[in-house]
Amino acid sequence: MGTKKRRSPLTDWTVLVPVVALVALVFSWGRELPGFAVVLVALCLAGAVLAAVHHAEVVAHRVGEPFGSLILAVAVTVIEVALIVTLMADGGDKSASLARDTVFAAVMITCNGIVGVSLLVGALRNRVAVFNPEGSGAALATVATLATLSLVLPTFTTSKPGPEFSTGQLTFAAVASLALYGLFIAVQTVRHRNYFLPVDTGGDADTGRDADTYQVDDHAAPPTAAAARLSLGLLLVALVAVVGDAKAVSPTIEAAVAKAGLPQAVVGVIIALLVLLPETLAAVRAARRDRVQTSLNLAYGSAIASIGLTIPAIALASVWLSGPLLLGLGPVHMVLLALTVVVSTLTLAPGRATLLQGGVHIVVLAAYLFLAVSP
Repeated sequence: MGTKKRRSPLTDWTVLVPVVALVALVFSWGRELPGFAVVLVALCLAGAVLAAVHHAEVVAHRVGEPFGSLILAVAVTVIEVALIVTLMADGGDKSASLARDTVFAAVMITCNGIVGVSLLVGALRNRVAVFNPEGSGAALATVATLATLSLVLPTFTTSKPGPEFSTGQLTFAAVASLALYGLFIAVQTVRHRNYFLPVDTGGDADTGRDADTYQVDDHAAPPTAAAARLSLGLLLVALVAVVGDAKAVSPTIEAAVAKAGLPQAVVGVIIALLVLLPETLAAVRAARRDRVQTSLNLAYGSAIASIGLTIPAIALASVWLSGPLLLGLGPVHMVLLALTVVVSTLTLAPGRATLLQGGVHIVVLAAYLFLAVSP
């Protein structure tokens, strides 16, 4: 009886696609791309997103929650920060608001888009999506505080004209952001880790739950340490390719936005949508496996990391970046941020959500996207 020949893991698409996407990044970096090349880079970008989701899930399965979602959130945000700083260095005065636009877009996409879709998927499976209000509420409070300190206060401070911080105020915001981010990570991974573990619904979310019952492991055996290390390396390669390829196609995006007569803020929205694709897909797949808490960890963790790491990095980069740094939100965006915080509080407080709550978050995101195009 013959034996089936095992395929080498190096020939798997999840290994090949990130490498191909990285090669595409090398050949496209700093070049003006023709139309067919933009299409090829966009295809590599899509493949790298799917590969990033796969490798993030492998790593998450090995290390367990909430470390798995934390790794993906931090990895994406670190590279997102690099992308923002690079675009600001190349863009001059026209990119003065790019950091604000991208960070606020990330907050709206995560807190309304990823949360809304995850709740919809979870509620469709079990009628009610169940999660830990303690952990998710703490994450929301951190997001609200970071967003207010970094994106709302600059509109009202008077030390410097315009929606800008003075040097001292920017330094305080950067230090406060790092401190809050570090405190949240300590609570999430050490002191109150159980607040961020998926809730075990026992297969029937309508029968109630024991608040101290959590899903610790998936049913499948975790990957080996070697497989997890390989996936971690390929995850970083895929994320570098995602952000780098997004930068490669960004001139085409900026030209299309300008040609269509759309506001410059739309560029930040598109960048945030592209960069957050891996986390969005990972969150949806987690919700389909009845792990809505993992989805919320990804959403709020990404929002916290986006502000908590971007603001300090931009504050440091402002030493050599020329031109103003506009961080303050306008009235419309402040209203949307306040609405997001209120709706999210009402959603998370019971620890259970239906299709209605998911739909409300999706509508808030749709309003933000519509007003970004038609302010």
